[in-house]
Amino acid sequence: MKAELDVREYNREAWNGEVGRGNIWTVPVGPEVIAAARQGDWSVVLTPTKPVPRAWFGDLAGKDVLGLASAGGQQCPVFAAAGARVTVFDNSPAQLGQDRKVAEREGLTLKLVEGDMKDLSAFADASFDLIFHPCSNCFVDAILPVWREAFRVLRPGGVLLAGICNPVRYLFDPAQEEQGVLRLKYTMPYSDFTSLTDEERRRYTDKGEPLCVGHSLEEQLGGQLEAGFVLTHLFEDEFEEKDLLSTFLPTFMATRAVKPPLRP
Repeated sequence: MKAELDVREYNREAWNGEVGRGNIWTVPVGPEVIAAARQGDWSVVLTPTKPVPRAWFGDLAGKDVLGLASAGGQQCPVFAAAGARVTVFDNSPAQLGQDRKVAEREGLTLKLVEGDMKDLSAFADASFDLIFHPCSNCFVDAILPVWREAFRVLRPGGVLLAGICNPVRYLFDPAQEEQGVLRLKYTMPYSDFTSLTDEERRRYTDKGEPLCVGHSLEEQLGGQLEAGFVLTHLFEDEFEEKDLLSTFLPTFMATRAVKPPLRP
């Protein structure tokens, strides 16, 4: 019988541990990045390598920005240095602590809120002009609530920028992939929590690594549309140091979606 793990609790502790291990997505930006952002020179990523086009943001000065599951001391301090009013929302206290460190070091104002990305009840309707949501919804078991909540807390005309993991990433035998062989082993719907045996899952849990859920593109893209968003832009991306699958196709994408403005 498979052992049951609580998705939110497990991944909160796993990401707390990743901070201590220096995971690349937990390392705060340096003072030089903040200094440049204050002068209008900045870029951030939703996916592993490609900078998000600045045109996707518009002018950040004075805007209310929500970093949704986006802690780690990287993007949100940059937005604050660029003149935005920034709220960082994340499941991991240690990740939020990285943003706090940058804010204290650089004299930035950041509002830090711990919580589940599926539940943004801490925020009133129409609270934000822009939501920045990098590749992180693979760490929750359902993403349709994420899109619905994002739509609710955005103002009409507001923008959602999201990073997405293609679920094909999770369907191959990891042991075979280490030997240079791509062999399909798992099927959709896929989840590290339910698709693996206890022994297979220990490959990750013994090291305290986060566990992932491979959400379908229907849930990722169709889910945004179902929530009421209008998709305006999309690009694909891959790891800088390509893993085996990435030599065949890009397995990440970034989307820009808009909450339609109110009609007169």
